[in-house]
Amino acid sequence: MREEVYIRLLSLPSTIKGMTLVDPDGNYNIYINQNLSRNQQRKALQHEMRHVRQGDCYSEKSIRHLEFD
Repeated sequence: MREEVYIRLLSLPSTIKGMTLVDPDGNYNIYINQNLSRNQQRKALQHEMRHVRQGDCYSEKSIRHLEFD
């Protein structure tokens, strides 16, 4: 199975720069806060792509561990 990565801009609370969710087909859906500057959006996308590359969506580690360690 080949996973796809879909990137979407949408309005999120100011405390959320981006997030990644896996859909039932195994595709990665990256949501980036459209209220950020273009530079902040780029950084948020890079951050979320690191999670995809590292397989963090399938990790048993806590979100706190994945984000802050």
